Formats: sequence, C-alpha cells, structure tokens
Amino acid sequence: MCNTAITMPQTASTETGFDEWFVTALNGGALMLMISIGHRTGLFDKMSGMEWTNSRELADKAGLSERYVREWLGAMATGGIVEVDESDSYRLPTEHAQFLTRDTELDNLAVMAQYISVLGSVEDEITECFYNGGGVPYEKYDRFHEVMAEDSGMTVLDALEEHILPLVPGLTDKLQTGIKVLDIGCGRGRALLKMAELFPQSRFKGLDLSEEAISWARNKARKRGLENVEFEIRDASDFDQTAEPAAYDFVTTFDAIHDQAKPLAVLKGINRTLKPGGTYLMQDIHSTGHVHSNMDHPLGPALYTVSTMHCMSVSLAQDGDGLGAMWGREKANELLQKAGFEQVEIHQLEHDIQNDYYVMQK
Repeated sequence: MCNTAITMPQTASTETGFDEWFVTALNGGALMLMISIGHRTGLFDKMSGMEWTNSRELADKAGLSERYVREWLGAMATGGIVEVDESDSYRLPTEHAQFLTRDTELDNLAVMAQYISVLGSVEDEITECFYNGGGVPYEKYDRFHEVMAEDSGMTVLDALEEHILPLVPGLTDKLQTGIKVLDIGCGRGRALLKMAELFPQSRFKGLDLSEEAISWARNKARKRGLENVEFEIRDASDFDQTAEPAAYDFVTTFDAIHDQAKPLAVLKGINRTLKPGGTYLMQDIHSTGHVHSNMDHPLGPALYTVSTMHCMSVSLAQDGDGLGAMWGREKANELLQKAGFEQVEIHQLEHDIQNDYYVMQK
C-alpha cells in the first residue's frame, strides 16, 4: 500500500455521496449546452433588457421558434439561471445577467460554455485515438477558432493595453514609435488587429496553421483598412531552422505553445528571430506539471478535458510532442532555458485565473 495521502477533488466529495455529485455534474454539463445556445442565439442579451416575460414574447423579440425557447427556458429555470413564477413567466436576474451577456462590464462566462459542444463534436475521433493513438487535426474542430477568439477577447483584448503590454517596461512607447512585432499561433489574429489599430507606426505579422483562421484575420484587416498587419498560413514545426534571424523587436504567443507539434523548435525559432534586446511574451496555462499539485486548480477538470479533446490531440495529429494544456511551469521553464532564454519572469494577472504570463529578453 502507498503511504502517500490521497486528495479527493472537492467536486467529487465523498461527504455528499458520489451519486449525488454525479447528478449535479450531469445537470451542470447539460446546462453548459443550453447556456451555449442561449449565448449563440442572443437569448440572454434579449432577456437582460426585459422584466418578466413569457416564451412567446421572448421568442418574438429574439426572432426564434417559440417551442424551442419554451423548452430552453425550462432548462434555465430548473437550473437556477433564470427565475420563474406560477404563470410561467421568466426573468433573468441582474446578478446573473452580468456574467451572461455581451454588454457586461465583467467576463461573459457564457462564451466558455461553447467549448463543451465544440469538443463534444469530436468525441468519436478522440475515442478512436484512445485505441489507436495519433490525434485529431485542426480542421475537424468546427467553430473552435471562433470560440477561442471570443475567449481571448476577454483574457487578452480587454486587458492588452492596461495589463499585458505594461508587463514589458517601455514597450508601449516603443510600439508608438514603431517596431516589428510577430505573433505565432495567432488564430484569428484579434490581438494583432487591436495592436495594429493602437500603434499605426509599428508593423505586425501573424502566423497560424489554420487556413480558416488566417482567412478570417485577413478579411478583418482588409475591412478595417489596416495596412500595417499581415497574416500567413504557416506550420511552425521547423521554425528553429526557418525563422528570419534578428527580424523582430517583440514576439508574442497567446495560449499557443502547448498546442505546437514541436514546441521547442518554435521557442528556439523565437529566440532566433528576436533582435538583440528584443522581448518575448508568452501567455500560457497556469498549472504545474503534476496532477497532485493541480488538485485545487479552479479550472482543473475543464483544462485537462480541453487538453485531451484538443490541445494534446492536435499536436499528436502532426506527429508532435503532445505537451497538452497542463504542461506546467516546470516544463515551460525547461523548454525556455533550452531555447536560450536564460532569464524568465512569470506574472499572473488578477483578471485571468487561467494563464501565466512569461516575459523574457534576448
């Protein structure tokens, strides 16, 4: 017998009984699907501007089918998300609306619910990987980049000027004067698009493997008339060999390194492409590399699930290392040191419980 104390996660506490915990988890998972639909259809946004309403009135205002809205309201009411009275009228409490609507000053948590259905869409393929190994390629994930872009809109875009860029002393002034910036694994490029608007004297480039994401970013840049930003479809697996030497003043990756097929090659390429004195800022998942040390992580189950269903799998689909989202600070520091970054600062930001922010200078 092992003498090490075993810690049970609070979510599966034996105090209330595992069967009760399971029913609660089942209802929670079901509600995530309904919350996702409420977000995508705009139902939460419509309800937040109404007092008590019924299914017909809400459906008419949202331009939706009454029968589906009625059943959705049943899930929302029994799940404690909206209130219901004896006349089957419904109300979205203000204290809930502030976390579920697009015009909230707080994070719209409904965005996160979409990951459950997106990841569930590849359950069959992931199950096959359990038997046969390998992974599921990016193109199999419908809407993943769309959801990720909404997610990063909260963790990155809203905090970019006030919290993230100031992690690098003097960077904002340099961006205003004009420098060259590269973002690897840029997805739909929302962070670069915002920086390109904020700092017209600087030049920006984004790289990503996804043709869909790059197409979206290019179209958005064109519509906004941004001529100081460009996007390229590119596999960064050989970036250590193909990166343009000493080309960029500032390089960023936002929750991207752990998805890479060859993360060390990407990090070495980043060091290679930075000018002397240049800065690399890496946002990546806040965790340790040991499950027993992540037992109190507020998003532990969710992040291990996303890792299994996406992050690890897309890397393995490219015959990659399959680091996974929960690779941890220890592994991150190890790879950064091997890539040539000797001094690494790690920051946490109050608005973002999910990520660490690594800052290093060449």
